Amino acid sequence: MKKRGQFITSCLALMVLMTVVLVGCGSNNNTSSNAKATEAGATTTAATEATATTEPAVKKPTVAFVYIGPPGDGGYTYQHDQGRQYMEKELGIKADFVENVPESADAERIITELAQSHDIVFTTSFGYMDFTLNVAGKFPNVKFLHASGYKTTENMGTYFGKNYQASYLSGIAAGKMTKNNQLGYVGAFPISEVIYNLNAFTLGAQSVNPDVKVNVVWTNTWYDPTTERQAAISLLDKGADVLLAYQDSPATLQAAAERGAFAGGNDSDMSKYAPDNYLTNPVWNWGPYYVKAVQAVMDGTWKSEQYSGDMADGMVELAPFGNKIPDDVKKLVEDAKSKIITGELEVFTGPISDNQGNVKVQDGQKLTLEEVLGMNWLVKGVEGTIPQ
Repeated sequence: MKKRGQFITSCLALMVLMTVVLVGCGSNNNTSSNAKATEAGATTTAATEATATTEPAVKKPTVAFVYIGPPGDGGYTYQHDQGRQYMEKELGIKADFVENVPESADAERIITELAQSHDIVFTTSFGYMDFTLNVAGKFPNVKFLHASGYKTTENMGTYFGKNYQASYLSGIAAGKMTKNNQLGYVGAFPISEVIYNLNAFTLGAQSVNPDVKVNVVWTNTWYDPTTERQAAISLLDKGADVLLAYQDSPATLQAAAERGAFAGGNDSDMSKYAPDNYLTNPVWNWGPYYVKAVQAVMDGTWKSEQYSGDMADGMVELAPFGNKIPDDVKKLVEDAKSKIITGELEVFTGPISDNQGNVKVQDGQKLTLEEVLGMNWLVKGVEGTIPQ
């Protein structure tokens, strides 16, 4: 019995030992499984968090510009192209452009072609207005923005700026620099945009020199150096000793320099062409607006509007003065500029009469922006007429 008892005891001990071993093995297996489950859970959680925190890429719109002249004109188109490049840099968008597009039916063809492959089309000259409007009606999903016009639809807005503010300041400089009170203005086309800038230039000059007269010659060009030079010479021949031009070329400035007269151009800083004879002139800064407009399309917040920038928001600026402009003249201009920016000085504040003797703005009254944009009369002191 003893041997059997020893045998049973031995068997029991062996069974206990095997149970311990089995339990230990089972415990190790469970620990391994739990570790794997924890690792898998952590991986899943990390993937979920990554998915939650990764924002979907914003689709960047395709953008195109239609230019009236070449980007190298040194004037209006040059400034638009600088604005395009600024927008590209700020938003990481490469835009297309077509230059030297005439303000004719050919413009509508080009705008149509661009609308077929672009989300936003900027048309940058007044004469494109009706063509842009026609194309906008055919492409309701494309955003069209037209510079200097006044017609809008749900998918077509307009943009421009109060460049007449800078024309007024240029007039102050001209009114102080003339020796014989004879100023000249080389007008582009007899449209309201040019008319109100001519009027602002005249009012600015009269604000510091009531005796000045401004003779105007119309060229019906935006960029034609030969024609513009001839117009400038005709004004110099009449006795004008300070000129301002509304075209994109420096031809007026160069013609004035040859006669020892002062002159300014338009749209951009043209001082490099004749630094000792340069006055100053209005300058456009389109870049911030282009960023704003394209970003609004990207954000889904764009709405058709008639945007009008000014000297306060930086769309309109004044070019640096030429080398020979005295400090006292600069100060007069800078003081007036500060008042324009703060709103203390409004260019078209009465009393203002036209050059036919009719009171157009009563004393103390101010023209609305709509009235300025529709201006079709010349202020007192302008010698010339508006061609019909």
